[in-house]
Amino acid sequence: MNNSFSAYTLSFAPYISNHALWFVIGLTVLFMLLSFFSYRRGIIIRPLIAAALLAFLLNPVLIEQQRIPIKDVAVIVTDRSPSQNTGERTARTDKALAALEENIGAQESLELRTIEAPLASDNNLNETHLFSALDTILADVPESRRAGVIFLTDGQVHDVPQNREKLKEYGPLHVLLSGTHNENDRRLVITKAPAYGVVGQEADITFKIESTGQSTSKGDQYADVIVRENDQPARLLMVPMDEEQTIAVKIDRAGQNVIEIETAPMEDELTAANNRTPVVINGVRDRLKVLLVSGQPHAGGRTWRNIMTSDPGVDLVHFTILREPDKLDFTPQNELSLIAFPFRELFEIKLYDFDLIIFDRYRLNRILPLNYFENIARYVKEGGALLEINGPSYATPDSIFTTALQDVLPAYPLGNVINREFTPALTEIGKIHPVTAKLQPPTAAEHPWGSWFRQIGVSASQGDVLMNGNGDTPLLILDRVGKGRVAQFSSDEIWLWARGYKDGGPQAELLRRLIHWLMKEPQLEENALETTVNDNTINITRRTLSEDAMNVKIDTPDNKREEITLEPHSSGVLKGSFTAQNPGIYKLNDGIQSRFVIVGDAAPPELMNIHTTAALMQDAVNASKGSLKWLVDKPSLNVQITAPNRHYNLQNGIALRGNNSFEVKGTKEQPLLPPWAALLLVLFVILGGWTFEGREGRQGKTDAH
Repeated sequence: MNNSFSAYTLSFAPYISNHALWFVIGLTVLFMLLSFFSYRRGIIIRPLIAAALLAFLLNPVLIEQQRIPIKDVAVIVTDRSPSQNTGERTARTDKALAALEENIGAQESLELRTIEAPLASDNNLNETHLFSALDTILADVPESRRAGVIFLTDGQVHDVPQNREKLKEYGPLHVLLSGTHNENDRRLVITKAPAYGVVGQEADITFKIESTGQSTSKGDQYADVIVRENDQPARLLMVPMDEEQTIAVKIDRAGQNVIEIETAPMEDELTAANNRTPVVINGVRDRLKVLLVSGQPHAGGRTWRNIMTSDPGVDLVHFTILREPDKLDFTPQNELSLIAFPFRELFEIKLYDFDLIIFDRYRLNRILPLNYFENIARYVKEGGALLEINGPSYATPDSIFTTALQDVLPAYPLGNVINREFTPALTEIGKIHPVTAKLQPPTAAEHPWGSWFRQIGVSASQGDVLMNGNGDTPLLILDRVGKGRVAQFSSDEIWLWARGYKDGGPQAELLRRLIHWLMKEPQLEENALETTVNDNTINITRRTLSEDAMNVKIDTPDNKREEITLEPHSSGVLKGSFTAQNPGIYKLNDGIQSRFVIVGDAAPPELMNIHTTAALMQDAVNASKGSLKWLVDKPSLNVQITAPNRHYNLQNGIALRGNNSFEVKGTKEQPLLPPWAALLLVLFVILGGWTFEGREGRQGKTDAH
């Protein structure tokens, strides 16, 4: 290719101003018309003389430009989105890319630029954006130098401009599809699912099984679907294809309820990544049903009752033992207004209707038969909640610990009652446990909380001790039993805080947190696994009662397993982060619990529509007069240069636009004739015209005689 070449153009540099030049032209035309109508002579000679005079005034100049050719820019955009990892798409793409780079590199008039998309700065993992990457690489290239664009993609492009004029600015667009014709793929689409559900009730999920490709066998008219609800056994369904189906699922816990719906893959299916979709429904409680059973009336009973009745979300059933069977008085039975304790209805028929059972200073008597304590223990192990507040009777043979509840209570009695002033204090575990952490004490530094005066001597055989009392004796113990939870206070004097004795204490906040922990509220889990998503980064926080690092396994949407280590961040908190490469649903498991995280959309177009398609890019190809080819058909990848405003859809190659762009290195100008020569030429024309007209005039007189 020549380094430079010369090009010539004709220009004018008039000796007079433009206004004067137009005046002269007008005056000349007027004289020519008058001469024509008056004398009828010099019709040819006089215009020639006028033209010569005007040419002299215009001063024609020959301009020579020294031009340097500029290469036109051709761009190859390579799709590296997750859907390109399916089958042999990546291999076909890489092979075609190498061939195109070789062919375009052999063209001296072309400059090749390549870019992979999506860009690292593009945090939208839900869709494939190729044109935004194209705009980035062509930002410094004017339209006059754009030879065209070649896309290596599966056709799943989600930012195609709708403006046809905008598409023409790129030059011809050629799309080389990396997939195969009639690809088989089945996907599960959630069409309707609630974000929230009431605990204990059912929620409806509507889904549909769709498929693409060739499906001709009779078995493909139906699909097997597996539904997994939290920790419940899976259930198998058979549903018709391409028809919406609705299933009812039970919301059995507060917080995150995970329902996994999965369909069996097809034969020769592209991917199974879009065959499974977890649905996350946050469980919320409608109203908390609490059964409070108090022993003989005491000052603390009102505290518990006030806490419950002040919460509009609590339905409280409260029974107080006012008259025990062994109480002797002479009141006639027909004058008693007390009702009999409905133990059978409460602890057998409607036991599982309650979310929480509280025994406040309860001691054994002949009112509640011992076999009903077995029901309560079973209720706890199967997911119920129990709160037990010790009274002095807990240290006697009438202790509730002597019943079947000893299987679920975390502290056993030592047989003594400590009647000595003490200030409740948090243990090391209590300082980081969500139930007691960061409880705000009064401002007094020496006595942060008010004093209590009585504590039952107990020893914690299991569970976590959050508060201590006299001589570091356990005061508040929490424990998990089976699927349920138990909390135990070894003192009945929390009412002193409620009365404000010695500035009181945080009894309202403590009891609220305690009850919510018993109800398995996620915010108060001591081992809670929490996640947040920032663009494509998953931030993981794990609460713990130890300081040891912990590994968390992550299952990605493309069925790969990763593992990261959470490191201690602060007291009782481990943290870590993970960068998601693909959109979709990620499953996190710390060995105890699982959490699901959605990066981007739960059903992103990038993964849900994974089959190769020409539909999304066809209009862009047509608008730019480009071409669309399938690499599996092994099309010719020879690159040809074609003049502008032609069709670039070739059967035997790929045509790019040749713009013949150049850069002017320098210019040189010179008059066509020197001024003196031009003036002589004008005078010669005038003299010749005068001579010719004089001879013609004499000839006319001779003819007249």
